[in-house]
Amino acid sequence: MKLYTVGILGATGAVGQEMMRILEERDFPVGKLVPLASARSVGKTVKFKGQDVAIELACDEAFEGIDIVLGAAENDIAERFAPAIVKAGAVFVDNSSAFRLNPDVPLVVPEINPDDAKKHKGIISNPNCSTIITCTAVNALNAISPIKSMVASTYQAVSGAGVAGMAELENQIAALLEGKPAEVKTFAYQIAYNLIPQIGGEQEDGYTSEEMKLHYEGRKIMHLPELNVSCTCVRVPVMRSHSISVQLHFDKPVSVEEARECLAKAPGVKLVDDLNAKQYPMPLDTSGQDIVYVGRIRPDLTDPNGLCLWCCGDQVRKGAATNCIQIAELLTK
Repeated sequence: MKLYTVGILGATGAVGQEMMRILEERDFPVGKLVPLASARSVGKTVKFKGQDVAIELACDEAFEGIDIVLGAAENDIAERFAPAIVKAGAVFVDNSSAFRLNPDVPLVVPEINPDDAKKHKGIISNPNCSTIITCTAVNALNAISPIKSMVASTYQAVSGAGVAGMAELENQIAALLEGKPAEVKTFAYQIAYNLIPQIGGEQEDGYTSEEMKLHYEGRKIMHLPELNVSCTCVRVPVMRSHSISVQLHFDKPVSVEEARECLAKAPGVKLVDDLNAKQYPMPLDTSGQDIVYVGRIRPDLTDPNGLCLWCCGDQVRKGAATNCIQIAELLTK
């Protein structure tokens, strides 16, 4: 078996650390791990397969000899180093949004469009976390009848804002229980015991940048260039796993029974759908694993060609780190 030299750009962040755990969990054929970060982290170590691995400085020269670079950094860092990664001959599997809508860069969810990864020119993009979860949940239904449009509301955990988001929720709850004011740093408002109906800045027609990701990325991933998606993104006081309420509008009617049968066999999906037994997807159940749970499947009372459903998935794993590594696995086949 060929072994690969794997770099992680942004190795000290929440997604970078998760990538290392999942590489080990999935027994990815790593011959050498190269964790890369900024100067302030150089000299520190990370654990991989029981060994301490020194963090190296992310610079143009660092990518020489690396086969695959997993990107877990922000857009500016991805854009800064992408040319050097490609020039060094590595494939850059990038979790940032920097290249997602570039027509020359594949945007891949392996359960949906694995063949697109083969078309790469040195860069493959990992989609937005809510986009991955939603598209994994609904894509199989598109084979029954083409999806014409979709209305989605995402309920996004604080870990979507990284370690700082999780710490802010914990600190605010602790402070409020002690009768102290909640300190607001990471989010625009107090998140403890609250909902914030904005993620990202305004992009177009009153929709935020986060909301438009499902619209544009969904088209590209599912090969539905005419798909229209109206999305509302809400930050919720949940530690981990995003939840999405979805209304689907099809070209022709799809029955609840057809949908359940289809989703029960869909890759990357677990059907959890028994309202009488109080069985449905919840963030507590999906956290820490890689399957998207789908349930609450029912007719859309506003559209005879519509269905409603609810799905949940771990946005740090399947919505980011695991999907990146699944893409990297495609490169080894």
